[in-house]
Amino acid sequence: MENIALIESFSEFKDNKSIDRVTLMSILEEVFRAALKRRFGSDENFDIIINPDKGDLEIWRNRVVVADGMSEDDNEEIELAEARKIEPDFEIGEDVSEEVKLIDLGRRAILALRQNLISKIHEHDSTNIFKQFKDLEGEIYSAEVHHIRHNAVILLDDEGNEIVLPKSEQIRSDFFRKGDAVRGVIKSVELRGNKPAIILSRTSPAFLVKLFEQEIPEVFDGLITIEGVARIPGDKAKIAVDSYDDRIDPVGACVGVKGSRIHGIVRELGNENIDVINYTKNEQLFVSRALSPAKVTSVDIKLYDEEKNGKKGRVNVLLKPEEVSKAIGRAGVNIRLASELTGYEIDVQREGLEEEDVELTEFSDEIEAWVIAEFNKIGLDTAKSVLEKDVSMLVQRTDLEEETILDVQRILREEFED
Repeated sequence: MENIALIESFSEFKDNKSIDRVTLMSILEEVFRAALKRRFGSDENFDIIINPDKGDLEIWRNRVVVADGMSEDDNEEIELAEARKIEPDFEIGEDVSEEVKLIDLGRRAILALRQNLISKIHEHDSTNIFKQFKDLEGEIYSAEVHHIRHNAVILLDDEGNEIVLPKSEQIRSDFFRKGDAVRGVIKSVELRGNKPAIILSRTSPAFLVKLFEQEIPEVFDGLITIEGVARIPGDKAKIAVDSYDDRIDPVGACVGVKGSRIHGIVRELGNENIDVINYTKNEQLFVSRALSPAKVTSVDIKLYDEEKNGKKGRVNVLLKPEEVSKAIGRAGVNIRLASELTGYEIDVQREGLEEEDVELTEFSDEIEAWVIAEFNKIGLDTAKSVLEKDVSMLVQRTDLEEETILDVQRILREEFED
């Protein structure tokens, strides 16, 4: 059989560990049948015999012998005179099998055949890789930095698979060099064209959960369950844990002696501050714990008839004045995470609020909600607390412009003048 660069390619693919023998034979037959159909109009009367181990194949065309001058389809019928050139004793009505040489397909068709074969093999490899990583979505995966771009880091695993860590999925303090080992969770896997796009994330809450499973045996064994996670990557996280075994202190087991168990997780996440709290079905107690390190005086929950913006209801939390800034946290981080963890909108109120003072929320008709939220982020939730502050300090600590702050203080001052 002619060895026209095509047969040589079989030996390239038969040693490909990612493709089994049966699949390889199926792909080869598919490719050849497509070529035969283009050349002869139909492939139904062809037998293809493939031996990938030897890098060989045979193609046989089956036709019926008809009388001379009576052939209506040269592909399925052969005239008697031509048939007897193959075997002199053929008769009309008999079946003739004739080997088709690769050279009969034409050189251009053979080159196209080889390219089609390579494409099909690569397509098969991509499908296998897609399925492999699709099963790993949400799992921790490690790969090595291969190339650093302005908007993503390109990683390669031990098998040479390309994994993308976009800038948006990196922790703010992440800094990588070529050759560094990087861990994250497989966030998503998509087929873009014939190539799988594998996205790694280090900012996903799932990454924190999986790190707890890896580093804390009781979590891995199911003795401690993770009931909720809220996270601002690289800054702060809150994770609620529980145990059905009363002998186990879930918080103590996760933190370890002097933080020994959680230290590795904190370091992996760029020194992200992690609050581990005991989960409880008592919603009021859970909200109180979620607002730690603040000590809450009382909690009043009002459920919505149906969820609004993903929240179950609104909570009014009463605290002593010195606890308010702790509950809100720097730039509002603590209260934001507590809200995300519990599923409630949380309003913080000072205990013993002076009668002549007024909460900022009372001015919602005149002051936009996002402006009030900016003041809340730095622990200012009453009219007097805003009026007492210097404008330049407020400009520095919030994202508000001086003109906006002056306008807010004017509105608040008019309230007291009235």
